[in-house]
Amino acid sequence: MNKRIMLVAGEASGDALGGPLMAALTAQSHKPPEYMGVGGETMMAQGLTSLFPISDLSVMGLAEILPRLRLIFRRLKQAELLAREQKPDIIITIDSPGFNFRLGQRLKDLDIPLVHYVAPTVWAWKPKRAKKIAEFLDHLLVLLPFEPPYFEIEGLACTFVGHSAVSHPEGDGAAFRNRHGITADAVVLGLLPGSRQGEVARLLPIFVETAERLSKATENLVVVVPAVDHVADLIRQGFQGKSVDHVIVAAAEKSDALAAMTGALAASGTVTLELTLAGVPTVAAYRMNALTMMIVKRMTRVSSVSLTNLILEQDIIPEYLQEDCTAANLVPAVHQILTDTGERQKQTEAAEKVALALGAGGKPPAMRAADAILKLLENQNASGANA
Repeated sequence: MNKRIMLVAGEASGDALGGPLMAALTAQSHKPPEYMGVGGETMMAQGLTSLFPISDLSVMGLAEILPRLRLIFRRLKQAELLAREQKPDIIITIDSPGFNFRLGQRLKDLDIPLVHYVAPTVWAWKPKRAKKIAEFLDHLLVLLPFEPPYFEIEGLACTFVGHSAVSHPEGDGAAFRNRHGITADAVVLGLLPGSRQGEVARLLPIFVETAERLSKATENLVVVVPAVDHVADLIRQGFQGKSVDHVIVAAAEKSDALAAMTGALAASGTVTLELTLAGVPTVAAYRMNALTMMIVKRMTRVSSVSLTNLILEQDIIPEYLQEDCTAANLVPAVHQILTDTGERQKQTEAAEKVALALGAGGKPPAMRAADAILKLLENQNASGANA
């Protein structure tokens, strides 16, 4: 009998994890599973019909969420009803803890295994969350090797699967440049302002201004912007009337785009780790609503927002946050990672160390995650047969 698997991802990063996970589950199952739930283009390409657009949930920060609370709670109810009506064999929520943990709490009365993929950063802030999520989750799949003890001590079963960035296919930078008419000697600056509309709206004007200033001082500079579908139009609008030579490409070209980059200016987040692993020297920058940032500062327990820096316990990637995130500050910082041999070497040498720490060399993370999920399903079947 086909397994019925419900997956819920709330933003592009979760969709990027969900697609390979679904592919691995299908490949390792005797019969292709039946999928349901919420996801984006990557998960839909693997056979998911999304209950509603993933962009409805792609918001971050208190001030950004408040205007959309009614919609978010309506979507929460829809997801809950889907689980109760369809009764899947397992429910897998992916990242987006604000939404998915509320969903998990609503569904804990069901006799259905509940797995969450990507641990909340209890090591960075809100350490008491580990105990709270152990009350409704059955299993947690984590990306970072130091995370399991934070949850296992609370009785929550945990599997380190590794970070998906280590299994991204190596891109073809030369082919990318040929496709887009970028010469071999061009300086390619990647701009990655995020995947949420709010963060793109805040960061893109600063990033574009930085690129414009750099283009005046850097011969043959070309800006490349990989963009997920739901922010692509916003990014195109941000470049209208600007003088910088630029190419906006779909997310499907991201690996090749990274391989073509000389350096990158990126929103702090998972993408900075992807850039490190691709060997692209990077500057990280971020701005959020002042109220949200005030709350974050009170609760955070780490000194860096870049996973590369946290994993290696070194200041590898320069960070410019909040009031420091200005074109005046970013121009010299980005210029340095484009031209300074020592700074570039420091960042490129970090790639191998980070990759080893994140599980490179073994099974791809999606396959490890699929193994853990299929084992849970086997145990569920065995316990049901013995009941």
